[in-house]
Amino acid sequence: MKITRLFFRGTALLVTVLFWALCASIVAQGAPVMAFGYPLAAPSVGAAFGVAIYALAYKFRHAMPSGVLAAGIYLEVWTGELVKQFNSLDQLGWMAGIRDYSQYANNNVIHLVDVGADPDVLINNTTYPIAVQDLGDGDITISLDKYQTKATRITDDELYAISYDKIALKREQHGTAIMNVMHKKAIHAMAPAGHTTATPVLVTTGENDGTGRLRLVKADIIALKKAFDDAKIPTTGRRLVLCSEHVNDLLLIDQKFADQYYNYSTGKIANLYGFEVYEYVENPYFAITAKTKLSYGGVPVAGTHAQASVAFVPSEMFKAKGATKGYASKAEDNPTTQENLINFRQYFITLPKKQRAIGAVVSGKAA
Repeated sequence: MKITRLFFRGTALLVTVLFWALCASIVAQGAPVMAFGYPLAAPSVGAAFGVAIYALAYKFRHAMPSGVLAAGIYLEVWTGELVKQFNSLDQLGWMAGIRDYSQYANNNVIHLVDVGADPDVLINNTTYPIAVQDLGDGDITISLDKYQTKATRITDDELYAISYDKIALKREQHGTAIMNVMHKKAIHAMAPAGHTTATPVLVTTGENDGTGRLRLVKADIIALKKAFDDAKIPTTGRRLVLCSEHVNDLLLIDQKFADQYYNYSTGKIANLYGFEVYEYVENPYFAITAKTKLSYGGVPVAGTHAQASVAFVPSEMFKAKGATKGYASKAEDNPTTQENLINFRQYFITLPKKQRAIGAVVSGKAA
């Protein structure tokens, strides 16, 4: 065992010396390395530097717990990695393509302009002067939602005992947890508050699934398409995010849909009647009879509420990301517990620009 350790230490020393010797040779190609006015061979300088680096590393090899050198409490790095994680996840699935207004967010508040109604268009007009039409603009101030994780404890004892970068792993877990809640809040915000002509909420009409719930059938999606058409909602990019129950309903009755579902490799399952179809398990609940959306975080009541599939047009929605901040308490600052604490804060919001171009289909209840 001792011989093995000596072998590896010797190999490490040799590699370190050769690496720094090579670096010194490359740097010194244009100019010689000088010491006290005398030229020195560049490789020898690099080799000496490598020996010094190795000696320092060996001397202080026990000064920090395993994993800390690689993982340390570097909030700037963690926060940057968290932002990358958010940006990559934000471009997947049904959230992709929603207009990003993050550049307009100031102090985690965004100002939108309500441009009012569209101007009237005259065809072959012969009456002059043309009438003046006021389109009153208005400022809409929206505060971004604040998402915070509870602090996670990582003791120095744990860092001594493990060989992987636990702090990086926990940072990733915090990012995923925040993103999951952000998506859940986003789909809730993009669902209608209730049934109107501009925000249709329909009820499924299929057969009883055995629990008193009426299944989703293709005719229900066609009815939703007609409701969007009647409301003059743009046809380009229409998107339908099915809840899991409605996906299962279609799998039972539509073989083509089933084939597409089993073979899809991206977030989109299929195209149905002008809708890009996706699946999401955290869709909001609606009161079945009143067709009103249950408040975010509300507890659905069996027989009164049912989960819905949500439809929207991405170009009519917006999202904005505000500040990302990490918090950390180092173990060295906690002498009695000797534990590191980390958590994160993120500002974000997703909303329709106006209460239009959104809809839902709620599971109906058998008589």
